[in-house]
Amino acid sequence: MKNVWLINAMLTILCLSDTYAGSTHDKRMAEATPSPLPAGSQLLQALGFLAFTLPQVAMIIPTKKPRGRALTRAQKATNRRIARRRVRIEHVNSSVKRCRIVHDTSRLRKVGVRDLVMEVCCARHHFRVRLTPWQPMV
Repeated sequence: MKNVWLINAMLTILCLSDTYAGSTHDKRMAEATPSPLPAGSQLLQALGFLAFTLPQVAMIIPTKKPRGRALTRAQKATNRRIARRRVRIEHVNSSVKRCRIVHDTSRLRKVGVRDLVMEVCCARHHFRVRLTPWQPMV
């Protein structure tokens, strides 16, 4: 099962998509989820969202290595800066997935239950961040 989430610089989850089957492509899930981003904001994306765009939002995507060639030093440095920010997002991901019900295979088949479980786990992450604030993402 997969979700798309939107995380701000303070590492709190702003938007959580519906739960989809694992075979659903990330871009299709992002297109089905309404985005609360205001105009002029920046969105850090993984390569799974390569063709996904939002109007008046700057997309930050790492540079993919071209076939048979190497990246320049500037491209490698940019990718390293992006990777440092993405690590913090992965920390949020692992914080939510501390609940084994989200991490392991779920046999909950009733409509809406998987979404509810994910919302509760995200709320638990927000509670944890509120008690012991994390360093904001730079």
